Amino acid sequence: MSMSRALRFCLSWMAWIGAAYACLAAAQEAPALMLADVFQENTEIEGWVMSEKLDGVRAYWDGARLISRQGNVFRAPPYFTHGFPPFPVDGELFSRRGEFERVAAIVRSGEDKGWHSLKLHVFDVPQAPGDLRQRLGVLEKYLQERPAAHITVIPQYPVGHRAHLQAFLQAVEQQGGEGVIVRDPAAPYTAGRSRQMLKLKRTLDDECTVVAHHAGKGRHQGRLGALSCRNARGVFRIGAGFSDADRENPPPIGSLITYRHRGFTKNGIPRFAAFWRVRADAAAGHAAMPVPASQAENQKRRRDADMRR
Repeated sequence: MSMSRALRFCLSWMAWIGAAYACLAAAQEAPALMLADVFQENTEIEGWVMSEKLDGVRAYWDGARLISRQGNVFRAPPYFTHGFPPFPVDGELFSRRGEFERVAAIVRSGEDKGWHSLKLHVFDVPQAPGDLRQRLGVLEKYLQERPAAHITVIPQYPVGHRAHLQAFLQAVEQQGGEGVIVRDPAAPYTAGRSRQMLKLKRTLDDECTVVAHHAGKGRHQGRLGALSCRNARGVFRIGAGFSDADRENPPPIGSLITYRHRGFTKNGIPRFAAFWRVRADAAAGHAAMPVPASQAENQKRRRDADMRR
């Protein structure tokens, strides 16, 4: 290798490493979010409140930036966050029922491809004092005095009784909604899974990290047959729910996915687990690091497949 070619090679790798470090430095620490647990029939809900569970993308406004659950900064255009409060709020980026894929595509893109159609629907103000109603009241008062186009508060309705809750769930589902969130309004905002904030849906879902791919047989010869996933319950396989496009371009190892299931076995393994989709906010944020051309083409095919999910 000539001296000039060697120099160009070294400079190229230095630029690659510099860009990689820049991407890593830009990554934000994941916010300490309050996460909903699963509603159980024996849960005491007297005095609790309920709201529709919006099928959007979780987003945390830290007073200056919109951040995903994974800690990536969403590239929201300035007009979208204009008028947002100078204090943190937690909510969901949402447009309308049945448009999760469209919302996911918008927030994943590095360009403005529809942010004007979204709003941040807020369900808590983490650092405000008081109970849930008082915390949300802080934001409501702020927005009354300084209206903003792309932020709103999710209505919270008192739960009259268990039949009232089931009727509300049925009404939400009949209109194409995902489910219901039930909360103890007296509970503080705390990080992690909380039994004071519960999700109620006909079909259960959860998240897990892909740890292995398993080759298919028969009709699926030469493509994905199943994948192994890990979460707090352990490692288990998911072999159902994949489209042909998913099997040709499966979720990469290390990616976070959402799956649906019908409860658990006595060993805590999800029953009838089926792939649903790749977590949208796990892919949001900064641009990917530069990669060699062969890897870039593979990543492009995977991203294209992700957009279709």
